[in-house]
Order: sequence, then structure tokens, then C-alpha cells
Amino acid sequence: MYSRVAAAVRRFDERFGWGWLGACLSVAIITAAAFVLYHNLRGINFHDVLEAIAATELRDVAIAAGFVAAAYFTLTFYDLFALRTIGRKDVPYRVAALAAFSSYAIGHNVGASVFTGGAVRYRIYSAYGLSAIDVAKLCFVAGLTFWLGNAAVLGLGITYAPAAGAALDQLPPWLNRAAALGVLGVLVAYVAWVWRTPRVIGWQNWEVTLPNGRLTLLQIVIGIIDLGCCAAAMYMLVPDEPYIGFIFLAVIFVAATLLGFASHSPGGLGVFDVAMLIALMHFDRQSLLHFGKESILGALLLFRLYYYIVPFALALAILGVREFILDLKPVAQKIEQKVFTRRAKRSANRTGRKK
Repeated sequence: MYSRVAAAVRRFDERFGWGWLGACLSVAIITAAAFVLYHNLRGINFHDVLEAIAATELRDVAIAAGFVAAAYFTLTFYDLFALRTIGRKDVPYRVAALAAFSSYAIGHNVGASVFTGGAVRYRIYSAYGLSAIDVAKLCFVAGLTFWLGNAAVLGLGITYAPAAGAALDQLPPWLNRAAALGVLGVLVAYVAWVWRTPRVIGWQNWEVTLPNGRLTLLQIVIGIIDLGCCAAAMYMLVPDEPYIGFIFLAVIFVAATLLGFASHSPGGLGVFDVAMLIALMHFDRQSLLHFGKESILGALLLFRLYYYIVPFALALAILGVREFILDLKPVAQKIEQKVFTRRAKRSANRTGRKK
């Protein structure tokens, strides 16, 4: 049975390619999101959206910005953890922080973050002797931290508040809770699997030793803190009324983020927004509580400003200054060499005259 399935998968890959399937899935998600977004935003008054943004308290905006900064600070430990996992303890934290912040800030906005973030990382880490294979391993471990954190947040969150999942997928709460418990079961099984003995995956030069059980728990904690800070930033930007619990909103936020990630659109544009919009407009069907479209759009625009646009601009500025300094080094070395040569000639001439 297994050989038949493997043969079928191999034939599909040879004939069509999994990349084609992924591209079709991304286009389908983006198209559906665009249709739903257009349907829900017809007739909306942009002036009301601006009023909703202006009504957001400055204190809440400042706290949200602080949570965004904390989230990006946590992201630096994705790379630091990955560097230690692949055995590159010689790379200092400041380099890991620069690579992580720049790669995520640019990857989040440009889209296809696996490739764009990998390119930024390679540009920075190659100066410290990391090869393309090393960077690929690092990206894999960092991605594993991301997915473990997502599994933990969604599993725990939907188990606690199954109605949060129902706000997005429209499934019965008991079914969402059962699925969440299944995700937690897989997560526990994975931790137990890596706890017993060192696990190595890959082939030939591309082999990665997975973190052991204790380090995997650390990975999960890092992922939870990152996602928790992001969700907290969003929580501070939504209106106080009607009331929505933090865990409820965190589940919606993480699920919407994953949908945006699956679309490969820049910043999950359209997909993330429509998921948040639909879920928050009907998050409590029994009491018919919901946020207004304008208030949700205002919160989403503020979140995009602080989580996407500002870090993107900072990353471009930092990398631009870094590249400028790197380009100046050869010029400075040439100038220094010329000055040294001239001084040596002058010294030799003076010595010859004295003789």
C-alpha cells in the first residue's frame, strides 16, 4: 500500500510538480479573499475608517507598538537558537539579531518569505563563513520554531475557546476542540520522539540534528512568546466594546496569520485582513455581538503600519547603511595603502639623500 502511494506521489511530482500545486493553491486563496473582501467592503466610508483610527487612544497605540517591538526582539532568538542548533556558536548575537530582524521585516512585506528571508540571511551570514547549505539549515530550524509555536498556540487556544475557531471555519465548537486536541497530541508525540535519542533528518551534506526534547520545549516557548506579543498588539488596537477575550482574539489572529502565510502574498495582504474581518464581525453569533467594519479596518491599518511598514523601512535603512559601509571598506583600504606607499617612498628618499 505504501509503495503504491509513494509511486503515485512520485508520478504526480514528475508530471505536474508540487510547486505548481502550491502556486495554484496560493492563487485560489488570494482570489477567494479578494472576492470576500470586495463583498464586505462595498459601500464603506473611508472617512469613517479614519475616524475609527483617530478614536484609538494614544496609550493603546503606544502599548501596541511596544508589543510589536517585543515580538521582533523575540524573533532574533529564532536565528540565535538555529545557529546554536547547527553548531555555529561562534556567530555573535548582534549578527543573529540583524539577520533575523532584517529577514523577517523584509520577508513579511515582500512575500515568499522562505526565499526573500533566506536571501537576506545569506547576505549577512556569508560574511561569517556560513555557506548556502548552512543558511538553508538555519532557515529550516527557524521555520520549525515558528510552526511549533503555532501548533501550541492554536492547540491550547482552541481547546480552551473552541468557539474562536468556529468564528473562522464555521465548524461546531466540539469538532474544533477535537481537532485542537489532535494537534496537541501530535505535538506531544513529537517532543517525546526527539526526547529519547538524537534525531537526524536530511541527506548527504544537508543533514540537521533536531533539537532534543528540552530544547524543543524552549522552541515552543519562543514561538508562543512571539505570537503572543503579536496578538497582544492586535488586541490593544481593537475597540474595547464589544468585549472580546485575549485568547479568543489570539486564536483568530494566529489562524488568520497562517492563512496569509499560505497565500504567499506580501504581508498576507487581503487574506489576513479578510480572515480577521469575517471573524471579528461575527465572533459571537448567540448574542449577535460584533465589531463594526470601520473599527476593524482601522485596527488592521494601524497594525500593518507598526508591524509591517515601520520595521520594513527600518530594515531597508539598516541594510542600506551596512552595504554602504561595506562598499567603503575597499576604498578606505586602497587609500590607506597609497598613503603608506607614499610615506615609504619619502622615507627611502630621505635615507638616500643622507647617504
